[in-house]
Formats: sequence, C-alpha cells, structure tokens
Amino acid sequence: MLEAAHWSPSSMNEQPWRYIVTRRDQDENFEPLWNCLMSGNQPWTQRAPLLLVSVAEQLHKSNGAANKYALYDVGAANQSLLLQAASMGILGHLMGGFHADQVHHLFQLPESMMAVVVIALGYPDMPDKLEEPFRTRELTPRVRKPLAEIVHWNGL
Repeated sequence: MLEAAHWSPSSMNEQPWRYIVTRRDQDENFEPLWNCLMSGNQPWTQRAPLLLVSVAEQLHKSNGAANKYALYDVGAANQSLLLQAASMGILGHLMGGFHADQVHHLFQLPESMMAVVVIALGYPDMPDKLEEPFRTRELTPRVRKPLAEIVHWNGL
C-alpha cells in the first residue's frame, strides 16, 4: 500500500507526502493518535489495526517556495494507497475530523509540514458491530451527484 503511494505522480516529482504509521498492537503512539480524532470518527476506528497520518510538505525542496500542488499530490498518493489496499481486501477510512494541532505536537512536525488526513486501515467487519448512528450510515446506500452535474463540456 505504501509502495503504491510512493510511486504516485507529483508536480516536479517533489513527492511531498509523508506517512506516519501506527499499529495498534505495537506502537505507543497509536492510542495518542486515536485520541486526536474527533469524537465522530473514533467509533469508526475503535478496532482498526492501523492508523496513518498523511502529511504534506508544503515547501519545494529546490527553492523553499510554497508548493501550491502539495495537497493535490498528497491526495493522489492517498488514492493510490487506498486503491492498492482495496485490491488486497483492506478497507480504508479517511478522516479530516481530527485535531491537527495535537497531531502536529504529538509527532513534532516541522512548521512546513501539514497533517492532511488520518487514515484507518483494516479488514472489513460486520456493520452490526457499530454503534448507532454509524451502523445506519454504513448500511445506507451511497448517493452521488448525477454525472451531468459534475461534467461540463466547453465551460461551466
């Protein structure tokens, strides 16, 4: 999964992504990271064996200027990671609901680094193990905008 992220394309080949990986059974930082999640995300992750922090280096290596594509590139790397995980039967849950300042402090991130999302990874389980309202959310069919609403030919 991390190898797939590693090979993701990036602007100027900067590869601005970093992943902090914590394992429930082996890492003293797993629980402190879990405690950085907002309460609405903790039920989704209470049995996850892995929590990752996806981090963006916001400055170009070559000249120290702001990398305005860093978040896009990190998103592409995250997508590659998730696609590889899915091909292995592993589910990922990306969460923007976390206390970024606490994550920054926990891992002593440099000022130029931004914690983008926390990713829970694990094998699928039964939705009935979730508490409400999460069980209902998990069982509710996914709804997406119609394609005609997001695809425009020759301008918006």
